[in-house]
Amino acid sequence: MINSFPPIINKNTKIVILGTIPGIASLDKNEYYGNPRNHFWSIIFTFFQQEDISERFSDKITFLQSKNIGLWDVLQNCERKGSLDINIKNQIVNDFETLFKKYKYIDTLIFNGKESHRYFYKKYGQIKGMTYYVMPSTSPANTMSFKKKLELWSTSLQ
Repeated sequence: MINSFPPIINKNTKIVILGTIPGIASLDKNEYYGNPRNHFWSIIFTFFQQEDISERFSDKITFLQSKNIGLWDVLQNCERKGSLDINIKNQIVNDFETLFKKYKYIDTLIFNGKESHRYFYKKYGQIKGMTYYVMPSTSPANTMSFKKKLELWSTSLQ
């Protein structure tokens, strides 16, 4: 059984970026987007014109929170061989109803890949007043170029 990380959200969070569930490299490092080949952190830091990406996870989180951005995963836990979302079985979706009651400023969800959106939408549908963006996965399994991913992700981070 694979478990997701706790949400990284505070009272100022307006945007939450949602993955499906951490991959093996992220679980090993105990960090969101811990695979060095994942484009996530490069996209975030490039979009906000930060030249240096800190190696320290705590610095990355501080930076995200300074932009009122939070992180979580759609799935609370599941069974999965490897890191690919297509291998997910017996999944449980996280409790977003409680999250949205606690953090009332959240108004935008950015899904990191189609699968995270699919699992979320299946349980919650379109939530009134919430804007959704479904972005290409930043995973190294998605062979789209970094430049193209950055271009598409930039439309959701405005």
